[in-house]
Amino acid sequence: MSRIGKKPIAIPAGVKYTQQGNTLMVEGPKGKVTALIATGITLVENNGQIVVERQNDSLAGFHGLTRALVYNAITGVTTGWTKDLDIVGIGYRAEMKGKDMVVFTLGYSHPIEFPLPTGIEVTIDPKQTHLTVSGIDRQKVGQVAADMRSLRKPDPYKNKGVRYTGEKLKKKVGKTGAK
Repeated sequence: MSRIGKKPIAIPAGVKYTQQGNTLMVEGPKGKVTALIATGITLVENNGQIVVERQNDSLAGFHGLTRALVYNAITGVTTGWTKDLDIVGIGYRAEMKGKDMVVFTLGYSHPIEFPLPTGIEVTIDPKQTHLTVSGIDRQKVGQVAADMRSLRKPDPYKNKGVRYTGEKLKKKVGKTGAK
């Protein structure tokens, strides 16, 4: 039995959901999100909670996945999702250009313009070294943050680059000298 799949999902006030075939549309105060539901998985509502049920044990792999996707959609439309990034390095920074473009200066010969997809917002602190990526779709927020990190991954010798806030990095030891 799936431990995650058995947990009920509380439906907060102001959240409505509709299911059409294999898609679930969740609507809340922050917007609308769709989630896919595997065939053979059903959503049952009782006492203001959603319980995810499966038809048989061959769908055990999709039971917890579907529950997690529904939970992510409900949480996204109520509180939203955020990812924090830090830029470490001398002269490395980011700045907003308009409302939907982030310009990175990461030590290359040119600045990198990063267009933001719809539904994603980025805020940059005044020091221009800390970014917060936010939105209602957890998958999209994580993908945009990963794409920003991949512009200049942390260097294993000096740990310079773009990293997640709180990410633990192993610093390698450089050459000890020629003999």
